[in-house]
Amino acid sequence: MTYSDKSTERLFAAIASMQSPEEVKALFGDLCTIKEIQDMAQRLDTAVLLNQKCSYQKIAAEVGVSTATISRVNRCLTYGEGGYQIALERMEETEKTQ
Repeated sequence: MTYSDKSTERLFAAIASMQSPEEVKALFGDLCTIKEIQDMAQRLDTAVLLNQKCSYQKIAAEVGVSTATISRVNRCLTYGEGGYQIALERMEETEKTQ
């Protein structure tokens, strides 16, 4: 991606340094607006449902996102850098162990 610079690398390092979901929540609460956090959560929910092969219509109704957002998330799942896939796989692993 073209957004890589000293500041963004510092941001990613700060996120990676968090040691618990509570710490991540605190950091994001300080860094982001409520709307930004909600938007990211909706995109992750969209990725989960796309991974489950749900239709765009079902996702739009359930998550409350536009088909343009669904399309963007789907494009990232297919052609992106693999971040969604890593997160989805790790979330599935966590669910299996709980």
